Amino acid sequence: MTLQQPPVAARQTLHHPAHHAERLTGPAITPAEDVDFSQVPSPSFVLDEARLLANLQILAHVQEASGAAIILALKAFSTWSAFPLVAQHLRGATASSLNEALLVHHELPGAQLHVYAPAYAPEEFAAILPLASHITFNSFSQWRQYRAQVQASPRRVSCGIRVNPEHAEVEVGVYNPCAPGSRLGVTREQFRPELLEGIEGLHFHALCESGVDQLERTLAAFEARFGDYIAQMKWVNFGGGHLITRADYDWQKLVALIRQFRARWGVDVILEPGEAIGWRTGWLVATVLDVGDNQMAFALLDVSVSAHMPDCLEMPYRPMILGSGLPGEKPYTYRLGGNTCLAGDVAGDYSFDQPLQVGDRIVFDDMIHYTMVKTTFFNGVKHPSIAHRAPDGAVRVVRSFGYADFKGRLG
Repeated sequence: MTLQQPPVAARQTLHHPAHHAERLTGPAITPAEDVDFSQVPSPSFVLDEARLLANLQILAHVQEASGAAIILALKAFSTWSAFPLVAQHLRGATASSLNEALLVHHELPGAQLHVYAPAYAPEEFAAILPLASHITFNSFSQWRQYRAQVQASPRRVSCGIRVNPEHAEVEVGVYNPCAPGSRLGVTREQFRPELLEGIEGLHFHALCESGVDQLERTLAAFEARFGDYIAQMKWVNFGGGHLITRADYDWQKLVALIRQFRARWGVDVILEPGEAIGWRTGWLVATVLDVGDNQMAFALLDVSVSAHMPDCLEMPYRPMILGSGLPGEKPYTYRLGGNTCLAGDVAGDYSFDQPLQVGDRIVFDDMIHYTMVKTTFFNGVKHPSIAHRAPDGAVRVVRSFGYADFKGRLG
């Protein structure tokens, strides 16, 4: 089938950051419709290194111009085969578990390692402490539990408290850290200033794929509630959800906002975006296994929405497919489903210029950030391989999965 420029849809609403008004020099970005997807096995995630590099250059520019530290949030992008590129541009990474902390330790050696988890188990905290440069606690009770261990550590670790600015900018409830009753962060009412000895930072996270205007309003709420304590700190972590590499993101305004905040309070500023690194950097390549009809035409793919694209069901959103249109927009409309036994394993309804046939390639766009980190081996279906596409167009498969990987998930 011929791949054409896809229509706008849900999560993929804007152009790649290479189209910024102020472009940064870097490798040329090959239009998706010109990429030869026959070079990769099916199914597979394909990371485009030129697109990743373009994102990293923007983040490095913001980092340099603002004086902030921008670090990679592994919860959104933990494709460690690409960490050498990340290490050239960002200051470090943030982990949400012992496993993520170990991944940073081994695959980003020498990088700052920030760790935050809603709660630490004692045995995991003991293993995290020798690795981390910064540890953020979700509550003062957790800080009290582990304070003596931190103070007894032969390594200096900078500790912080996550706070809840009680200001919501995120519409989807499952992604709103400031929803009523949230378990994430300390509210102003629950803040314990008498326990701040040994605390050097405040951390708030209230955004999701957001612009700088949302950050500006959130920052105002944070300062209004916790301004009495900011000047006592060495650093403030603005958390994640800053979609700096989206084409319409005003990163010049972000630079000004950070510089003003640093001057106002005399603290270091940290940002830990995840999706901004992996935003629009690659695809999930699939193949049509069967076609049929039950009140409407359908096609079954060798990928599973449930197992390989769970964010589509969790968010939920309609993933974009190269060369497709909305139902009825093009002559042939199909309901695309996965290859598990889950009745709801359906990507959605799409239209195409030509009838789909067994063996056709289907390419889902923007499937690198958050998607890859959430995959499972549900039903034991074949897990997508991981491939890199170099700036010169060469493709290499960096990881394939088989029975041993499936078996290793269980015991």
